[in-house]
Amino acid sequence: MEGQEPGLPSLFIIPLVQLLVGVLLFIALLNGQRDLIVLTLLVLGVFMGARLWTQTSLSCLTTHFKVDKLKVFPGEKLKLKVTVENAKLLPVWLEIRIPVRSLNQHPPRGDLLTKEGSLLWYQRIAFSWDLTAERRGVYRIGPLHLFTGDLFAFFSKRKKTEETFSMVVYPRLVPLKPFSLPRRDFFGVPRAKSPIQDPIYILGTRDYQNGQPAKYIHWKASARHDRLQEKVFESTHQEKVLLVVDVNSFLKHQAEEEFERALEIVASLAVRLDQQGIAVGLATNGSLAGEGVASLPVARNNSQSPAILELLARLQMKPQGEILDVLRHGLSLSWGVSCFYFSHHEDESVQSAREYFKRRRTPVTFLVSRPGVRPAETRSELLHEVYRTDDIRVQETERT
Repeated sequence: MEGQEPGLPSLFIIPLVQLLVGVLLFIALLNGQRDLIVLTLLVLGVFMGARLWTQTSLSCLTTHFKVDKLKVFPGEKLKLKVTVENAKLLPVWLEIRIPVRSLNQHPPRGDLLTKEGSLLWYQRIAFSWDLTAERRGVYRIGPLHLFTGDLFAFFSKRKKTEETFSMVVYPRLVPLKPFSLPRRDFFGVPRAKSPIQDPIYILGTRDYQNGQPAKYIHWKASARHDRLQEKVFESTHQEKVLLVVDVNSFLKHQAEEEFERALEIVASLAVRLDQQGIAVGLATNGSLAGEGVASLPVARNNSQSPAILELLARLQMKPQGEILDVLRHGLSLSWGVSCFYFSHHEDESVQSAREYFKRRRTPVTFLVSRPGVRPAETRSELLHEVYRTDDIRVQETERT
C-alpha cells in the first residue's frame, strides 16, 4: 500500500490524453473553431494549474507527530495524534499514512493507518487514531508519510518524516497462587534480627560514626557534603531471586503459545517479588528485538521491575546459545540467591541445569509447561522441585 500514489483517478494524469488535448487544440486553431479552442485551453489550464498547485503544496506545511503512551500492557489503549498546519494562502488536499510494524516479525509486518482531508489557508487540523495493544512485543510506529496536492486531488507530492516511535507492550500480568521461596541466607535465619549487614546492598549514606571500618566510608558523598559519610547497608534478611528462561526449550518444540504464557508468569512473578521488597534479576538465552543485553543482574531498585518487563517485551523465541553458558559467563550467582527456572519440557537441559545448581548449592524451582518423567532419586530433592506452570497460575475457572 505504501507504493501506491494517492489521488483521484483522472484523465488529466494520463500523458496520452494530455497529448490528444494538445492535438485537438492545434486542429481547433487551424480550423478556427472558437468553442473548441476555449474548451481545450480550459482543460490545459486546469491541468497546468493543478500541476503548479501541487508543486507548491508542501511549502509552509508543518506536521507534529506524537503518541501519548509508549509502554503499555495488553488491552490498554493509546492515542496517536498528527497535527498539520498550512501557513500559506494556498489551500491543499492532503492524505496521511502511518505504518505500524511489529519488530518481532522478520520481515516486519503490520497495518497502515490512513486519514484524508483538506486544509484551507492558515488552517490547522488534527488527526487522531485510538489504538489497542493486543499482544506482547515491540511495535514501530512511523515514519509519517504525508501526501499533498491540489484540491481536486489530481496530482500529489509526498513528504516523509524521519520521526518514529517504538511502542513496547509488556507481557500480561496474571494472578498467581501463593508460593514460598526456597532460600538460604549466608548470615543465618531469614528475617532474623541480626547486627550483621550484607555489604552487597547499599541503601544510602549517613554521617560517619566513630568505630566503623574505614572501608565503609563513601568518599564521593563525603566530598559532596564536605564531611565524612559512611555507607548504609541492607540487613541480612534481603532475599534475592533470579528468574531464568530457557528459550531454546520452547523453540525446540515450536511452543509459541506456551512461551507467551510462561513470559506472563515470569513478568507477574517479577512484579510480585519486587513489591515484596525482594531483589530480582533475569537471565535468558533469547535474542531481543532491537538492541540490548537479554539479562539483568539481581538488584532491588525503583527501575528494576520496569526494566525486567521491557526486556520480556523485547524477548523473542530465538535462542542465542545455551542457557548454562549465560549463567556461567553472563551472570554470577552470589551466595543467597534462589532461582526460578522456566522451560517447556523437563528434558536433558533441565537435568543439566539441576546438576549445575546442585554443584553451586543454589535452591531452584523448575516451572515447565510439560513435565517429563524424573528418576526416582531426584524426586525427593527439596532444593530442586519441578512444577507445571499451571500450578502457579490462577486459572479462569478458579477466579470465578
